[in-house]
Amino acid sequence: MTNAADPTTGRNPDDVALAAAEAAAAVLPAAEILSAGGVQPGTEQVADLFASGVVADLTGGVAGPVALLVAADLVQAIAASPVEGLELAAAVQPALDAAAQSLGGAANVGRTLEPAEVIALFTAGFTVVPLIGETIAGALLVSDTTLTGAPAPVPPAFEAAYGVVGGASLPPEPVATPGATVTATGPVGLPAVGASRGIEMLHGVDMEVTVELGRARMTVRELLALTPGNVLELDRAAGSPADLLVNGRLIARGEVVVVGEDFGLRITEILGESAAS
Repeated sequence: MTNAADPTTGRNPDDVALAAAEAAAAVLPAAEILSAGGVQPGTEQVADLFASGVVADLTGGVAGPVALLVAADLVQAIAASPVEGLELAAAVQPALDAAAQSLGGAANVGRTLEPAEVIALFTAGFTVVPLIGETIAGALLVSDTTLTGAPAPVPPAFEAAYGVVGGASLPPEPVATPGATVTATGPVGLPAVGASRGIEMLHGVDMEVTVELGRARMTVRELLALTPGNVLELDRAAGSPADLLVNGRLIARGEVVVVGEDFGLRITEILGESAAS
């Protein structure tokens, strides 16, 4: 499909859609490099090709929804993830953010819906761009009204998970080990379990890692009475190991150390599934 340039913005809507899809393809979780395929008018039949979808509203001066439909591989990989609490919407959010930035705006937090439910939200019509590896891994959906009002594509500021993108058309990293040091809070790659293609798809997904020194319970009166200089006693003895949590789930323990000018955690124990739960 080839559309004429919009007389107001001077942009070809197809070029805008393709640039947004290229940005999304670079960060969508996949076991292979994805390419942004040919731009096509959206139809309800697109829903039949995919297992699930994530949609977000655009902000920042750009109106309309933007969505990603994904194939069963990614949905199954999320379900089989060794890290509890990982959801499809969270895994796909960086790709939505990248597409929204290319469109000149920002994406709100995405929500997971059935593909047909996603398509029903595009009441003004939409354009679809497939994201392709060996098979169709996903598709970016952008409202036609968004495309006609979008400014020139903005180069994405997101780091590609597996590589850059090319073009096609639509047919009818590691867990910490004992002795390692990690920073107190930051992204971590999901652990590789065997040689499963599904788990490999998630290696580029960031997870929030938290180091917990201890906890305390306080009444509202005690909390409101806190002032600078007060010492809060935790439920852990001095010298006890700190907990390493991923998405709130305990996976390891270790010793707090200093790394340069920052704190870090030297892993001393990796917890098994039964111990972590």
